Amino acid sequence: MHVIVIGGGIGGLALAQGLRKAGVSVAVYERDSGPASRWEGYRIHIDPAGARSLRACLPENLWQAFLATCGPGGDFGFVTEGLRELVVVEESIAYPAVSDPAEGHYAADRPTLRRLLRAGLGDVVRFGAEFTRYEHTADGRVAAVFADGSRAVGDVLVGADGASSRVRRQRLPQARSVSAGAVGMAHKIWLTEEITGLVPERLLTGMNIVMVDQRCFMFTSVFTPPPGAAEALAEADGGPEPASLKRPYLLCALVAHPDVLPQGVTELTGDALARVVDTLIADWSPDLRRLLARADPESLGAISFNASEPVPAWASGNVTVLGDAVHTMPPIGGLGGNTALRDARLLTRMLTAAHRGERELVPAIAAYEEQMREYGYAAVRSALAEKDQVLANTGAFGQIMLRTWFRICAKVGPLRRRTFRQGFAHSAPRAWETETPGSRENEPVTTGV
Repeated sequence: MHVIVIGGGIGGLALAQGLRKAGVSVAVYERDSGPASRWEGYRIHIDPAGARSLRACLPENLWQAFLATCGPGGDFGFVTEGLRELVVVEESIAYPAVSDPAEGHYAADRPTLRRLLRAGLGDVVRFGAEFTRYEHTADGRVAAVFADGSRAVGDVLVGADGASSRVRRQRLPQARSVSAGAVGMAHKIWLTEEITGLVPERLLTGMNIVMVDQRCFMFTSVFTPPPGAAEALAEADGGPEPASLKRPYLLCALVAHPDVLPQGVTELTGDALARVVDTLIADWSPDLRRLLARADPESLGAISFNASEPVPAWASGNVTVLGDAVHTMPPIGGLGGNTALRDARLLTRMLTAAHRGERELVPAIAAYEEQMREYGYAAVRSALAEKDQVLANTGAFGQIMLRTWFRICAKVGPLRRRTFRQGFAHSAPRAWETETPGSRENEPVTTGV
């Protein structure tokens, strides 16, 4: 069996690693001209669902390299616009301590993770391949057609080509992605000694939300590479040691309702976008405003958040989709990347079973799609609910009540655990995710957690 993957993002590369590890022939076609041809993003939160998927898909040396290049996930804090602490939710509430690293919570650098996922796939990933459509051949196989007129034929085609997926557009024309009613404006701030003096200690660890009585909020997260991270990455893929893995940085993302932003904000960059942000936070902490003014200019960017509407069950075939191509969600709560990794692991499992002759191909893909729709669209609903909660215009009285509740939670441990624990239940293992290392990844999938 030969599998064609369209798109070399996190989900597509994890699928390729998993299939290659299982001995399944695979090729990834990526429209980018090369591995460093565009800005690849910031810190990414890897929860236990993502971690156990990476452990299952990656060869042991790359799994160890992942662990060696990640920073601590950290606690989750809520602070006021004056940067006064309201409550800190301990990491142990969200992710109870376990001895298995695959059940851990990590802060990963997205470019580093992409580079790790490409390691060892030099003969698998083909850059500069712009997918335009697919066709079925006379013998029932599937051919990917590219912009330069070339074709690639395989037994399965997987659309891992993101929120604007051309594979999804052809395979599931009924699928719709709609505005999520939010725009994100991101900043990356290198944490030099000078800049750390501007930052309260709370913002130098874990993740935080700055809560305000406005239709916006700010999310912050820190990435602190562990000692030896750059060397571990270079050893894993034979490339150079990246300077970016030798210094920490802070991600600050201002998320706002479109109604409070000027039209065309997503087209702005640099100083123009910085002025929009500074206007929105004019009454916030002066230290925070000075901090954002030190952001790396190349990192400034704004995007509109979209969300996929659930698609009823469809007749399965040898073309399928994963990740943002089928369940786009706002990047709130860190669910998108982790859900794509979960897809990659489950689809690897099903295609491997078909490759070994233990399942018929189309029923195997149908089993993947059934499960993926369930947890994937649940993740979309969760991300939208969290977005609505933090962007709700509660008014001054509502803010006072919420902040009072958070301060009570800060003082009462059992109440804090009860209030916040359920918000992280999405990363709990499903029945098919409980295998130990070395167990077969091709047992029948059952529904449920």
